[in-house]
Amino acid sequence: MSMITGNISVQTENIFPIIKKFLYSDQEIFLRELVSNAVDATTKLQTLAKRGEVAGEIGDTHVEVIIDKEAKTLTIRDRGIGLTADEAQRYLSEVAFSSAAEFLEKYKEGNIIGHFGLGFYSAFMVASQVEVVSKSYKPNAKAVRWTCDGTPQYTIEEIEKAERGTDIILHVTAEDEQDYLDDAKIEGLLEKYCKFLPVDIQFGTKKEKPEGAETEIEVPNIVNNSAPIWKKSPNELSDDDYRNFYNEIYPLSTPPLFWIHLNIDYPFNLTGILYFPKISNALEAQKNKVQLYCNQVFVTDDVKEILPEFLTLLHGVIDSPDIPLNVSRSYLQSDREVKKITQYITKKVGDKLSELFRKDRAEYENKWKDISVFVKYGMLSDEKFDEKAREFVLLKNTEGSLFTLEEYREKVKPAQTDKNDRLVYIYSNNVDAHDAQIQAAKGRGYDVLEMDTVIDNHFMQHLEYKGDKVSFVRVDSETVDNLVPKDHKIESVLSEDQQKSVKSVFEKFIGIDDFNNRIELKALSPEDAPVQITRNEFMRRMSEMRQFSTMDMGSMPDSKTIVVNTNHPLVSDKLLTINDETKQNEFAQYLYDLARVSQGLLTGAELTAFVKRSLAFIK
Repeated sequence: MSMITGNISVQTENIFPIIKKFLYSDQEIFLRELVSNAVDATTKLQTLAKRGEVAGEIGDTHVEVIIDKEAKTLTIRDRGIGLTADEAQRYLSEVAFSSAAEFLEKYKEGNIIGHFGLGFYSAFMVASQVEVVSKSYKPNAKAVRWTCDGTPQYTIEEIEKAERGTDIILHVTAEDEQDYLDDAKIEGLLEKYCKFLPVDIQFGTKKEKPEGAETEIEVPNIVNNSAPIWKKSPNELSDDDYRNFYNEIYPLSTPPLFWIHLNIDYPFNLTGILYFPKISNALEAQKNKVQLYCNQVFVTDDVKEILPEFLTLLHGVIDSPDIPLNVSRSYLQSDREVKKITQYITKKVGDKLSELFRKDRAEYENKWKDISVFVKYGMLSDEKFDEKAREFVLLKNTEGSLFTLEEYREKVKPAQTDKNDRLVYIYSNNVDAHDAQIQAAKGRGYDVLEMDTVIDNHFMQHLEYKGDKVSFVRVDSETVDNLVPKDHKIESVLSEDQQKSVKSVFEKFIGIDDFNNRIELKALSPEDAPVQITRNEFMRRMSEMRQFSTMDMGSMPDSKTIVVNTNHPLVSDKLLTINDETKQNEFAQYLYDLARVSQGLLTGAELTAFVKRSLAFIK
């Protein structure tokens, strides 16, 4: 055969600059594309061999990646189906002609990766010249070399080549591309993009000591796991298999709590494994741990288009040839199939949690601390998951007991129903800081929930909005006092005039501006604190929302109510009997400061002064 010279069939002379700058989101993706093509060629050969269309044994079919620093070349070598001269001219000289698509159309089977035909041309993002040296599996086929220097011109010529398969040789000569001739760089890219390709990928050699041997020997360095467990049936796998695979994709991580094996072939193809990690309060640190694959080719770990936001807290892999990708496989495209996949995965996660709850509630409760943020986040962000989760979301009280929504409703209904027939759920987001208020609430027969995760503020509002006449109030809220049933109302031991006198004493030193602070006298149990500080629930929530909002909501003062317990002996018997006005004021200030200490509101110089006064009182 004489040398052939021709022009690549493209619509513009500027196709290569376009490919280099705009087609792919990351330059490094070229290695994924070329290795995937090599795997593709190998898989085609294996498919033909199974059909009896390849003469003799096909032998070793691994793919090899080779760096030659002296020659400044990076070679991707396969022992797959190869190309004839006609095929080289046809497939390599027409941009966007997909031989994989043609092969699939013909055989309708096989794990063929390539779909786009442009993957090969990603080589020109890093190479000044690309050579393709190939020999077809077909009997008596002549080997050919296709060469192109990044312009639309190419050459094809016959050469001698002993083995079947294809070498794609990248001449990496540009100064700013030299890191693609670095062993560590290439091995890192193979680890990232080719870790689970279905054909062994060799990159150099490594030393190993065979069992029973005294010395190490050189063996091929296989950088991928060609048979990941998500491609296997769950019946073939043990719990240790799942845990070992988790450690393979997330080395040195805390072991997962449990997992879901996804396996569906209708109405779309999807396999994968989703793991439930121990989720901390740092939500952002948990995200983007689900890896998306297309026929074992890594695509992305940004899967928000196919997973509801709450499911991005999970870890694991999803593999589907039916997820619509753009031409560079870098971005998911909007599609009805994506919505079906999203709904399926969400349903599977909900079903798994429901199953765990029903089959072994005690074990589910043991895991609740680690999965509660995930479940609550899911209820906030997905309507269907919210409906499902209402049967297994749990509320935890300050005594450590856990209840379903319905169980807790029945538990507190007798004592915590207000005058408007609304259930009032009392909670603390800081059990240690609110200990005095919690004990007081329990003394009245109330139950207090512990709601201290990063998402609980939003979760409570969600239940208020969705629930049937339910309100959440923090244990230091003024609303808690209003729960006292009318038939249990406590009368004050002080007369109206005495109460006015008590109020006037506190008004002398507490900064009253008719909004931030107000003083209220209440007839509480003598066992309750002499002075308490409560907050308006609505104003406090608005203040917290302002802190976490990106919108300018203006200043939101912290509205407090100073509640003086007229039935406490230090108020009824002690305060009113002090005849010296200065000492009376000092004593009232001390009672107020005690309340501030219990709320953590006394700091700095004021706290120092309080300690000195306490020592003086003791003396």
